[in-house]
Amino acid sequence: MGSNSSRISDLPKNEYLKKLSGTESVSENDPFWNQLLSFSFPAPTSSSELKLLEEATISVCKALVENNPRTGNLGALIKVFLSRTKELKLSAECQNHIFIWQTHNALFIICCLLKVFICEMSDEELQLQFTYEEKSPGSFGSDSEDLLEELLCCLMQLITDIPLLDITYEISVEAISTMVVFLSCQLFHKEILRQSISHKYLMQGPCLPYTSKLVKTLLYNFIRQEKPPPPGAHIYPQQSDGGGLLYGLASGVATGLWTVFTLGGVGSKAAASPELSSPLANQSLLLLLVLANLTDAPDAPNPYRQAIMSFKNTQDSSPFPSSIPHAFQINFNSLYTALCEQQTSDQATLLLYTLLHQNSNVRTYMLARTDMENLVLPILEILYHVEERNSHHVYMALIILLILTEDDGFNRSIHEVILKNITWYSERVLTEISLGSLLILVVIRTIQYNMTRTRDKYLHTNCLAALANMSAQFRSLHQYAAQRIISLFSLLSKKHNKVLEQATQSLRGSLSSDDVPLPDYAQDLNVIEEVIRMMLEIINSCLTNSLHHNPNLVYALLYKRDLFEQFRTHPSFQDIMQNIDLVITFFSSRLLQAGAELSVERVLEIIKQGVVALPKDRLKHVSQFRFFLMFSHQSTEVKHIWQNITEAMCPQCIIKRCVRAACLVTGRLSLII
Repeated sequence: MGSNSSRISDLPKNEYLKKLSGTESVSENDPFWNQLLSFSFPAPTSSSELKLLEEATISVCKALVENNPRTGNLGALIKVFLSRTKELKLSAECQNHIFIWQTHNALFIICCLLKVFICEMSDEELQLQFTYEEKSPGSFGSDSEDLLEELLCCLMQLITDIPLLDITYEISVEAISTMVVFLSCQLFHKEILRQSISHKYLMQGPCLPYTSKLVKTLLYNFIRQEKPPPPGAHIYPQQSDGGGLLYGLASGVATGLWTVFTLGGVGSKAAASPELSSPLANQSLLLLLVLANLTDAPDAPNPYRQAIMSFKNTQDSSPFPSSIPHAFQINFNSLYTALCEQQTSDQATLLLYTLLHQNSNVRTYMLARTDMENLVLPILEILYHVEERNSHHVYMALIILLILTEDDGFNRSIHEVILKNITWYSERVLTEISLGSLLILVVIRTIQYNMTRTRDKYLHTNCLAALANMSAQFRSLHQYAAQRIISLFSLLSKKHNKVLEQATQSLRGSLSSDDVPLPDYAQDLNVIEEVIRMMLEIINSCLTNSLHHNPNLVYALLYKRDLFEQFRTHPSFQDIMQNIDLVITFFSSRLLQAGAELSVERVLEIIKQGVVALPKDRLKHVSQFRFFLMFSHQSTEVKHIWQNITEAMCPQCIIKRCVRAACLVTGRLSLII
């Protein structure tokens, strides 16, 4: 590109790019490389400008694809970069801005070319581009260098070993982004890759020893949320018409040039997110998620997933079992704080899910925290603003609640945490409410939103599963939470009656017309009855296990007792209605004995007295049901709950979403998608 190139429109006729992609070989010792790497551009500020960059370099890329197997110029460029990285640490200590600037530019060019090659070539063709070896006349085959493997090892060393300073911030981001690009092969395959070039290099050989160190560094990058250097502190020479292209592409977010979209798939919302305060933290997190979701190699498990599954707290002094490879320690308190603060993004929620689900050390630590509200409240906000979130984010938040509610200690403790003035909850002023009651309110609101808008059967099934897990531990429910439980049952009851009426009318109409196809009301009725049964099980579980702790729920039951009449004799609900009917009958009789026109306070007092008087053996105890994340031994009927989560949690889909997000952050979306 050279120091004379300052506009994207100059690129097609740039003499240095022509020489790089031409038919003549350029030695890695040629002074040409210093000239090529001394470029600076004003940063593109829109997708149209990024498109211009792609169009301006397409002829260069095509020429390089054609000529490189004979010239080996890409290999020479990589060798130049590799030789420079050996001195990068010393250059950072000596504040050698120019050296780091040119090294960064070399990596940027490699990254852009790698994207084109991955998009256009098979693994075999890609490998050929990186294995050129110059042979003297009359010589025969010899061992060629595997530059791609060397490049990846070098990138890992750069990410883990180079100190993070103002002058090294952007090259660290670029190194991480280049690794994401290398892993983008999955974008161009519909099937899940189980044996690819990424498996070959990252899961064995020289790269394998860096596994735990790389995962630890990426996690700490996420934890620290290091902001990019201010515009006046970057390493690139300034020109009168703007800053360097590399600075703009990699960290333009920090100066307000870029907005980042959520990771939602087709049909999901793609609302603009707030500007990223730390491109390094964001890119590190995305790379970590991509690595963790790579499939196992045919002959070895994914070492990056193993590292994520096994790391421990720095305060844990117990030795690692010899059977656990790639283990390391990290500060759990700092990790917990970062996860609590970053839940506005899909990728941070996905990391939280991954750690809770796969790392038992992290799960145990989090469940033992006395400030769980710091983690639960951001998750509840995601669900509360369901209409503003994409489906992947909502499902991940629900799964996290399901994991948390598997623990009885969590279900008890959330009712002991009292919150004041929840400003984001707008349906009603909540001056004081327990975390448990707030969780119930938000989940019920999500169910009602789903019933009227998206109508996703599995979404409200998962919401009810979280409530079911909690129900036996309901304590001191807020009166509004108790009302909303019964109101939801009322809504389901009305919907049941409406569908039943439609089915009856449809059957009557079918007697007079044989040609009109009948709607499938039976299926709709089965779905509604399944949800109604779950609601009745939740209410029954609470009454059976913690009746004396929930006078407000008994009050709400009595106030709306007519709702339950139609289900007393219904064959699908008779068994589950026994306890509910007993409670309604018992307390109704006590209210009748107390006289008419009772105040709310008096009714609650009678209920509290009645709870003590009600013999415990009169309530039929049913086996406590529990919905777990992994149903290894459950029935097919239970397993179908997770059918719609597959896309949100599928490793292949996660890799695609994370790669796209990473490329969008660095301003390269049009180059890779």
